[in-house]
This record gives sequence, C-alpha cells and structure tokens, in this order.
Amino acid sequence: MAFARRFLPPISLLCSFEAAARHQNFTTAAKELHLTQSAISRHIRLLEEQLGALLFVRERQTVRLTIAGESYAREVRAALKQIAAATLGLRAAPAGGTLNLSIVPTFGSLWLAPKLPDFKSRYPEITVNLFTRSTPFDFAAETMDAAIHFGIPDWPGTESSAICGERIVPVCAPSLAARHDFQTPAHLLDAPLLHLVSRPDAWERWFNAQGLDADRIHGMLCDQFYTITQIAMAGGGLALLPEILIQPELHARTLVQIGPTYEEQGEAAYYLVWPQDKTQYKPLELFRLWLAEQILNPPLNRPDPT
Repeated sequence: MAFARRFLPPISLLCSFEAAARHQNFTTAAKELHLTQSAISRHIRLLEEQLGALLFVRERQTVRLTIAGESYAREVRAALKQIAAATLGLRAAPAGGTLNLSIVPTFGSLWLAPKLPDFKSRYPEITVNLFTRSTPFDFAAETMDAAIHFGIPDWPGTESSAICGERIVPVCAPSLAARHDFQTPAHLLDAPLLHLVSRPDAWERWFNAQGLDADRIHGMLCDQFYTITQIAMAGGGLALLPEILIQPELHARTLVQIGPTYEEQGEAAYYLVWPQDKTQYKPLELFRLWLAEQILNPPLNRPDPT
C-alpha cells in the first residue's frame, strides 16, 4: 500500500505534537524532547499548516487541545508506539524478525514457557516477545502478531488453529489420598475442596457430571492457579485443575488423580489466533509449525521458578 507523501508529516513534528498533547504544555514537552519552547511551538504551527486545522487552542499562557487535536493525538500516539515497537523488534532480531505474542497468563507460563527454549534453539534468528492478557485481545488496537486465547473461535478478521481442549481432573497430594478412602466420586463430597475464583462452580459441574447432587459444596477459595496448586501439593485439599497444566506434577506424583476426568462439551479450547493479514508472516508460520509439534510432547519437568 503506497502512501501519499502529503499525508505523512515529518516525524519530528509528530513527536513534538504528541509530547505537547500529552502534557498540554509546550514548555514541558520541550524539556522532555530536549528542544526549546519556541521549537515546539514552531513544530505545532507547521503541523497545523500542513493539516489545515488547528490542533491547540491558545489562551493567554496556556494551551489546550481542540476536539480534532484530541482525536489526532490518539491516532498519532498509537502510530508512534507501533513504529517504536517495530524498531525495537528489528534491533532485537535484525536477521530473522520478531513474533509479538499475546498469551493468557497461566497457560503461557506453565505450558508454553518451558517449551520456548526449544523454539529458540531451532530458530535463533527469531525473537519471541510475550505479553500476558487476561482479557480478550484486540489486534486492531495492539501491535500483536498472534495470541493464545481460551474460548470459541468466533473472532472476526482472524484465522486460528486449535492447540488443545481443557480436560479437568480432580487431584490432591499422595499423602491426602492415603489418608482418605476416595473410592468413588461421592467420597469427595466431604473432603476439603479448593476452588478457583475464575471457576467458582467447577466442582458443582464435576459432581453433576458424575450424577451427584452438589448442594453441600464448601472449601477454600483461591484467586491464583499457582496458589491452589501449591496448596493441593501440600495436602491442603482437593483441586480441580486443567490436566495440560499439571502434567509435570502428575508425572512426578506430587499430585495424583482421584476421580474421573471431566471435559466440557463444545468448541471452547485453547487456540492460536492471528490476523488474516499475518498468515504469511514467516516468524508466525514457523511458530505455528513448531507449536503443532509441541502439542503431542508435554514437558515432564517444571522449571525452577527462581
């Protein structure tokens, strides 16, 4: 896509405008950019002449953005951030490019992070930058090449590939299992249960799937996956956790499964999602191929958090 040069003001003018708009003060903007106040004023005036519109209202010794100036400042700020991110990415990986990846925190840290050294060893020329997002991604608003997200693949303007569904397993420490007779799901009703804030009804759904009435549910509430996992491993209670995120603990038997696996019906799963215009972006192509291999090869050891 070619751009008419008349619609591309010099970067120096845009930087001066962005700083002045952010501070609502030409003098403060000048100090930040190591320029004089008159230089900032001159840059703003030249930009207004090029645009054919006023960006600031001058009132005595103060300035304030016009309505048009406020809108233009938001767009310019986003564009400058994107240029800066692109420059940083190129400097970090001048030979192979970068992959800016948005990830859901727990899945990204426990499942993806242990595998990334393998990707780096295969493609040392590519730098993967990770940005955690617990809310839905917005490719139009952020400079992300792709995202790993949990949900249903109905995101407009994107393509996606499934990573895995979410199989939930009831687990506890071997010591707790040895002290109790968890022979049937009904035996878990009177056990100390641990609940995640993000899935407060998980135990109810699990018991209902086993044909049991779950009106006696009780137990400790935790807001972090790491916390609830540590409590379960210490023998503090029973937890319902995604199987894919605790494979190292199950393999090492620091956690043991004590009942049937439960999986929600439907399309909700972990997906790699990317904008349609990024489909042929080489770092993303290589990452997609690598990721497909990893789905069948879970890490059996949890990295030391220190």
